[in-house]
Amino acid sequence: MSAWQRAGETSDPASLLGRLADGDRDAFAELYRTTSARVYGMALRVLRDPGYAEETVQEVYLQVWRTASSFDPARGSAMSWLITLAHRRAIDRVRSEQASTDRDNAYGAADFTAEFDGVADAVVHDDERRAVADCLETLSAVQRSSVDLAYYGGLTYRQVAERLQVALPTIKSRMRDGLARLRDCLGGPGDDSRGWNRG
Repeated sequence: MSAWQRAGETSDPASLLGRLADGDRDAFAELYRTTSARVYGMALRVLRDPGYAEETVQEVYLQVWRTASSFDPARGSAMSWLITLAHRRAIDRVRSEQASTDRDNAYGAADFTAEFDGVADAVVHDDERRAVADCLETLSAVQRSSVDLAYYGGLTYRQVAERLQVALPTIKSRMRDGLARLRDCLGGPGDDSRGWNRG
């Protein structure tokens, strides 16, 4: 008797994986139908975003289609294998998103204008909009007014200086300090603050 036959009946996930390893498309459809809800649940718990979770489920089942033969029923249940694949994919997605954020932050630390755009990008994302608004409240009145006029009002530094009747270098300093505080509040790397002193 083969390992696949020992795994259980033909309708359970292990047997479906065995048939799938032989290229059985019907087995794949049945496996997806009977297990995808739990795989999605795992992805959603890690990612906390339905769209990302759905994409991760698609990636998991694509991997299953390609590597079903690597499942070994002697090492654990088929459902555990699928959940493990989902968990790893979801963690990889989290790490990828964090790496992308870190790259954006590193680029912004080297260039003031790019950092300003980075804050704007954060505002655009729904899940970060509230955090940005809360962090704006931590700024001093002069920092907040400078950032508000430049970002929300679309004014240049010179126009902000004229509006507030403050010297241009002072406005630039307020903006730099304000954005640095926003970055710290939003969880940016602490040692990148040295980049604000450039230029």
